[in-house]
Amino acid sequence: MKQKKYTKHFIFLSVLLIILFYLNISLGSVSIPIKDIFNSIFGGNVAKDSWQTIIINFRVPKAITATLVGSGLSVCGLLMQTLFRNPLAGPFVLGISSGASLGVAILILGSSVFGGFLLTHSPSQWSLPIAASLGAFLVLSAVIIAANKVRNTMSILIIGLMFGSLTSAVISVLAYFSDAEQIKQYLFWSFGSLGNLTWYEIAVFSIIYAIGMIGTVYVIKPLNSLLLGENYAKSLGINVKQSRNIILLITSLLTGVITAFSGPIAFIGLAVPHIARMLFSSSNHKLLLPAVAIIGAIVLLTCDMIAQLPTSEFTLPINAITSLFGAPVVIWLLVRKKRIFV
Repeated sequence: MKQKKYTKHFIFLSVLLIILFYLNISLGSVSIPIKDIFNSIFGGNVAKDSWQTIIINFRVPKAITATLVGSGLSVCGLLMQTLFRNPLAGPFVLGISSGASLGVAILILGSSVFGGFLLTHSPSQWSLPIAASLGAFLVLSAVIIAANKVRNTMSILIIGLMFGSLTSAVISVLAYFSDAEQIKQYLFWSFGSLGNLTWYEIAVFSIIYAIGMIGTVYVIKPLNSLLLGENYAKSLGINVKQSRNIILLITSLLTGVITAFSGPIAFIGLAVPHIARMLFSSSNHKLLLPAVAIIGAIVLLTCDMIAQLPTSEFTLPINAITSLFGAPVVIWLLVRKKRIFV
């Protein structure tokens, strides 16, 4: 009976994802007839060449980016909440996003210190993703080293938060010595963006995303075991230390690449896993992993549609919309007096 219920849920969510993906493509400052959008995607004739360019080079890449980012952050949030057994853990608790932000801050804000050397000697298309990736990798390395030195999983959580505080402090110092234009450039990056990727960048993004998602398949059993604590997992023959390192690596890989290509996007990874648990009334990660991936994509596509301000040429920062969505969900979860891990 439950299996039929879960199947219906997945069918409904999959159909909803397809519908929202199409609606996301149809919205924008330029009004394009539904027929032309359909023809453009499936190789038919489009009334105007400019419409074809807008759809293929701008709207479809943005919708794909929203799908990848939403699902990736949601999966990372689920992994962190299970590993730390903390309902308020998210994909950014390890400080990976802060490391990526530090890399970008050094590139943009640090040009005052380095005399513009960094910006003038880096390719414009890849400068921000490379800087963010390097920052995320440095923090990842530090977290993995720390994870092998401490036995308590909660210590890793605290270490990640401390890395986040350190990087924020360095960014504040860099901002203090930067001019208004540099601070404005960094601020716009920190708002998050889904619409700046080329097809080549999406290809690179998709490959790294796929590697991370495939890795989650191998940690389903350890994740289910960790729900009842590390001692229980050990009694089942799970190598807790190895599993913990793999989970940290997957989360860092996905969070790092997402932050590198779209900036830090808040609350999706924190709120979506709880929505999936309530919808499926299950803590089995065999169900939850695909569920949070689909729901995360649905939520971010919806947030992006709201951010586009239909019938307007203005676009709100995606981070503002995700926060407006995520914060009430988290508050509601704290207020309701039911167990969050079912």
